[in-house]
Amino acid sequence: MAKIKAVLFDMHGTLVHVENDVTEEEISDYLFNKGYEVSPQQLRAAWAFVAFIDYPKHGYKSWHSFFSRIFWRLKVKVDIETLQAIVKLLESRPYKLYSDAAEAVTKAKQSGFKTATVTTIAYFQFEKAIEPIKKCFDFIITGYEAGCDKTNPRMYRKVLEILKVKPEEAIMIGDDPPIDVTLPKRLGIKSILLNRERSHVNCHQAEAVVNDLNEAVEIIISKFGES
Repeated sequence: MAKIKAVLFDMHGTLVHVENDVTEEEISDYLFNKGYEVSPQQLRAAWAFVAFIDYPKHGYKSWHSFFSRIFWRLKVKVDIETLQAIVKLLESRPYKLYSDAAEAVTKAKQSGFKTATVTTIAYFQFEKAIEPIKKCFDFIITGYEAGCDKTNPRMYRKVLEILKVKPEEAIMIGDDPPIDVTLPKRLGIKSILLNRERSHVNCHQAEAVVNDLNEAVEIIISKFGES
């Protein structure tokens, strides 16, 4: 069995989370009250388009530019006051590190593994949250650096190329079975499923199913760190 040289971390739901997400319904209600007829489904569709298609192409660096693009997709012209109010709302509920993230990532790095994040999410959204552990990553790849969303195998291939490791020398930790387990496995990358909710999960493709990040890193060190 090939020795693991790199540990890849998912971002949303694995390293960071938002305690009280701003919902499309919340923003839609605000827009209707301001005289802009934008339904939650319209907003959800435009938001997804910008996140998964436009951001990988253009790499927006703030909620202002990101949401300006959403309104452009919706063909809705809002006044600057309305846009700024939405940006302020989004900025008031930022991503935060999970309590086990710093220790787990630090342990992986100190154990000699190359480390990277693999996410479609725009960097500006989680930049402040990961500041305490940013130095522990050899590379932070988002949709912009990869030029695609995370369901495209190119993102994984790109990070392996940057880290200079073979697929069988890497292991992915994430909370989404199709994207963090099934896709990496098809590429030859091992995976560990993070099940923070401790829900009933059948994921036979994963090397392990764990409830916290420290457990995942300990498994990698003990089981996959030796030749």
